[in-house]
Amino acid sequence: MNTEAKAHGLDGSLVAPDWPPLTLDEVRSLLRQFPAVAAPTAILSVSPRPFSAASVIQTQESRVFIKRHHRSVRDKEGLLEEHRFLAHLHAHGAPVPRVLANSSAQTAIELAEWTYEVHQVPAGIDLYQDALSWTPFQSVPHAHSAGQALARLHQASQSFAAPPRQPRPLVAGFTVFAAQDPAAAIGLYLSARPALGSDTVTRAACAHALELLAPFHAELQPLLPSLPSLWTHNDLHASNLFWSTTSPNAHATAIIDFGLADRTNAVHDIAHAIERNIVEWLALTQDSAHESVPIHLDHLHAFLAGYQSIRPLSREEAAALAPMAALCHAEFALTEAHYFLAVLHSPEKALLATEGYLVAHARWFHSPRGQALLNALRTWASTRPHPSHGAHPA
Repeated sequence: MNTEAKAHGLDGSLVAPDWPPLTLDEVRSLLRQFPAVAAPTAILSVSPRPFSAASVIQTQESRVFIKRHHRSVRDKEGLLEEHRFLAHLHAHGAPVPRVLANSSAQTAIELAEWTYEVHQVPAGIDLYQDALSWTPFQSVPHAHSAGQALARLHQASQSFAAPPRQPRPLVAGFTVFAAQDPAAAIGLYLSARPALGSDTVTRAACAHALELLAPFHAELQPLLPSLPSLWTHNDLHASNLFWSTTSPNAHATAIIDFGLADRTNAVHDIAHAIERNIVEWLALTQDSAHESVPIHLDHLHAFLAGYQSIRPLSREEAAALAPMAALCHAEFALTEAHYFLAVLHSPEKALLATEGYLVAHARWFHSPRGQALLNALRTWASTRPHPSHGAHPA
């Protein structure tokens, strides 16, 4: 295979990675700590995801997935926050990969400047392994199955009682617009991340975004008390699912990549899935015309139907989905900017996150296309069948 590493750039192009790819010698040294894992024989894939280095590794007996993080992004405790959530989901029947432990019963391994994790490769096919976020499902049945998978994850997550994560790069929490006063909350968010708080460009972008997003927060605010707190995935894109076959009728077999997980709520997670899969944001990057951004309403309704078939939303949750779809991107844009400033020391990339993502996406929701998506969600919320007796309470 061609092992020349490429990563997904912010504009959808393939670029040189920020982190060096894993090597076979490196993997061999790491796996000596894992007596249950046979010796590695080949690197089968090099992930194009930009925030870490990751590969599927062939061993003498099976395959494993190894991810390496810089410790400034994920130290041991930061990674264990994710692993405890994965262990809970696995124990409660959710289709997630099992994290493997070394001979000292550790799942997060710190070596020099790096933190490693080793996972079993889940059953199924990595059908969307090269797909970018903000590109659509391949079919309506895929969208329906993805909705079912997310609903099952939320069911398994309900009894996970861990608090929210500590402030770290690349965590998609929900604090700013969960507050009664988003301006005060965003001030606290920036203060907890000095690289962001001291950046005047970021502060200006935040002020602009708060103004653009204020009407959506006003719509969401009275519904906030009815959104139960829940640990969530926060990045359910088709490429973070494994699939049964390559068919358009394939179903999702596993959910992977819990790096952005945090305690938010189910509506926030659903909104992220809509934002990741239903809106082709890369068209906005390439063309300033808001009307050039495709939205896939057939996939939207299939995704929601799939979710509802497993875990019907309450009336308040359904009503909250439209404003949450406009708001959910904000905190991820800020955590990306934090990563670019604090870890990569790249003001240029941080600007793409704040102006090109935080502000431009907020502005798009005021455009006719953005309003069409939100109105489709409002119509769905008001016309969908009500939850049956015994379903999630209304």
